[in-house]
Amino acid sequence: MSLTFFSKPENLKEITPSKLNFKILTPTPISMKEGTLIDYTIKLFGIPLHWRTLITKFDPPNQFIDEQLKGPYLFWHHTHTFIEKDGGVEMSDKVLYTIPMGFLGRFLHFIWIKNDLKKIFSHREKVIDKILANNG
Repeated sequence: MSLTFFSKPENLKEITPSKLNFKILTPTPISMKEGTLIDYTIKLFGIPLHWRTLITKFDPPNQFIDEQLKGPYLFWHHTHTFIEKDGGVEMSDKVLYTIPMGFLGRFLHFIWIKNDLKKIFSHREKVIDKILANNG
Protein backbone atom coordinates (compact mmCIF):
# COMPACT_ATOMS: atom_id res chain seq x y z
CA MET A 1 0.00 0.00 0.00
CA SER A 2 1.51 3.27 -1.00
CA LEU A 3 0.65 6.66 -2.28
CA THR A 4 -0.42 4.93 -5.52
CA PHE A 5 -3.62 3.66 -3.87
CA PHE A 6 -4.36 7.09 -2.40
CA SER A 7 -3.57 8.83 -5.68
CA LYS A 8 -6.92 7.55 -6.90
CA PRO A 9 -9.60 9.43 -4.94
CA GLU A 10 -12.11 6.84 -6.16
CA ASN A 11 -10.50 4.43 -3.65
CA LEU A 12 -11.58 6.62 -0.74
CA LYS A 13 -15.06 5.08 -0.87
CA GLU A 14 -13.52 1.65 -0.28
CA ILE A 15 -11.95 2.72 3.03
CA THR A 16 -14.78 4.97 4.29
CA PRO A 17 -17.38 3.47 6.65
CA SER A 18 -20.51 2.61 4.66
CA LYS A 19 -22.73 4.44 7.18
CA LEU A 20 -21.35 7.72 5.77
CA ASN A 21 -22.71 6.94 2.27
CA PHE A 22 -19.60 8.48 0.71
CA LYS A 23 -20.09 9.56 -2.91
CA ILE A 24 -17.64 11.39 -5.18
CA LEU A 25 -19.34 14.11 -7.22
CA THR A 26 -16.27 15.11 -9.27
CA PRO A 27 -16.18 13.28 -12.62
CA THR A 28 -13.74 10.38 -12.57
CA PRO A 29 -10.98 9.53 -13.17
CA ILE A 30 -9.49 12.31 -11.04
CA SER A 31 -5.88 13.31 -11.63
CA MET A 32 -4.17 13.90 -8.28
CA LYS A 33 -1.83 16.89 -8.21
CA GLU A 34 -1.47 20.16 -6.37
CA GLY A 35 -4.57 22.20 -7.08
CA THR A 36 -6.91 19.25 -7.67
CA LEU A 37 -10.44 19.89 -6.38
CA ILE A 38 -12.56 16.95 -5.27
CA ASP A 39 -16.25 17.30 -4.44
CA TYR A 40 -18.11 14.60 -2.58
CA THR A 41 -20.97 14.03 -0.19
CA ILE A 42 -21.22 12.15 3.06
CA LYS A 43 -24.34 11.61 5.10
CA LEU A 44 -24.67 12.21 8.82
CA PHE A 45 -27.95 11.02 10.29
CA GLY A 46 -29.29 10.78 6.74
CA ILE A 47 -28.47 14.41 5.98
CA PRO A 48 -26.17 14.87 2.96
CA LEU A 49 -23.18 17.15 3.54
CA HIS A 50 -21.24 18.56 0.61
CA TRP A 51 -17.48 18.49 1.11
CA ARG A 52 -14.95 20.12 -1.22
CA THR A 53 -11.30 19.18 -0.84
CA LEU A 54 -8.29 20.94 -2.33
CA ILE A 55 -5.03 19.05 -2.73
CA THR A 56 -2.53 21.64 -1.46
CA LYS A 57 0.58 19.44 -1.65
CA PHE A 58 1.29 16.37 -3.75
CA ASP A 59 4.78 14.95 -3.28
CA PRO A 60 4.84 11.33 -4.47
CA PRO A 61 5.80 8.90 -3.07
CA ASN A 62 6.19 10.70 0.26
CA GLN A 63 3.18 12.81 1.10
CA PHE A 64 0.07 14.65 0.12
CA ILE A 65 -2.09 17.19 1.93
CA ASP A 66 -5.76 17.89 1.49
CA GLU A 67 -7.69 20.81 2.93
CA GLN A 68 -11.43 21.27 3.21
CA LEU A 69 -12.72 24.29 1.29
CA LYS A 70 -16.37 23.50 2.00
CA GLY A 71 -17.80 21.10 4.53
CA PRO A 72 -18.72 20.51 8.14
CA TYR A 73 -15.54 21.95 9.71
CA LEU A 74 -14.33 25.52 10.01
CA PHE A 75 -10.86 24.19 9.22
CA TRP A 76 -9.61 20.77 8.07
CA HIS A 77 -5.98 20.07 7.14
CA HIS A 78 -5.11 16.40 6.52
CA THR A 79 -1.51 15.31 5.96
CA HIS A 80 -0.94 11.80 4.58
CA THR A 81 2.67 10.64 4.96
CA PHE A 82 4.28 7.49 3.53
CA ILE A 83 7.66 6.27 4.81
CA GLU A 84 9.54 3.21 3.56
CA LYS A 85 10.21 1.02 6.58
CA ASP A 86 11.25 -2.60 7.09
CA GLY A 87 10.62 -3.55 3.46
CA GLY A 88 7.18 -1.97 3.45
CA VAL A 89 5.51 1.41 3.70
CA GLU A 90 4.33 3.01 6.92
CA MET A 91 1.42 5.37 6.42
CA SER A 92 0.41 8.05 8.89
CA ASP A 93 -2.39 10.58 9.02
CA LYS A 94 -2.25 13.90 10.81
CA VAL A 95 -5.47 15.88 10.92
CA LEU A 96 -5.83 19.40 12.23
CA TYR A 97 -9.39 20.64 12.43
CA THR A 98 -11.64 23.24 14.02
CA ILE A 99 -15.28 22.65 14.88
CA PRO A 100 -17.87 25.38 14.16
CA MET A 101 -20.67 26.54 16.48
CA GLY A 102 -18.64 27.81 19.45
CA PHE A 103 -19.59 26.24 22.77
CA LEU A 104 -22.13 23.89 21.17
CA GLY A 105 -19.48 22.70 18.70
CA ARG A 106 -16.98 22.10 21.52
CA PHE A 107 -19.64 20.17 23.45
CA LEU A 108 -20.51 18.04 20.40
CA HIS A 109 -16.80 17.44 19.84
CA PHE A 110 -16.41 16.21 23.41
CA ILE A 111 -19.45 13.89 23.38
CA TRP A 112 -19.44 12.70 19.76
CA ILE A 113 -17.22 14.17 17.00
CA LYS A 114 -13.81 13.26 18.47
CA ASN A 115 -14.82 9.63 19.06
CA ASP A 116 -16.53 9.39 15.67
CA LEU A 117 -13.37 10.58 13.91
CA LYS A 118 -11.33 8.00 15.84
CA LYS A 119 -13.76 5.29 14.70
CA ILE A 120 -13.57 6.45 11.07
CA PHE A 121 -9.76 6.37 11.05
CA SER A 122 -9.73 3.04 12.90
CA HIS A 123 -12.07 1.64 10.22
CA ARG A 124 -9.76 2.95 7.50
CA GLU A 125 -6.77 1.28 9.15
CA LYS A 126 -8.57 -2.09 9.36
CA VAL A 127 -9.71 -1.94 5.74
CA ILE A 128 -6.25 -0.94 4.53
CA ASP A 129 -4.71 -3.81 6.53
CA LYS A 130 -7.22 -6.20 4.93
CA ILE A 131 -6.41 -4.90 1.44
CA LEU A 132 -2.71 -5.39 2.17
CA ALA A 133 -3.28 -8.93 3.42
CA ASN A 134 -5.22 -9.81 0.26
CA ASN A 135 -2.65 -8.21 -2.06
CA GLY A 136 0.44 -9.12 -0.03
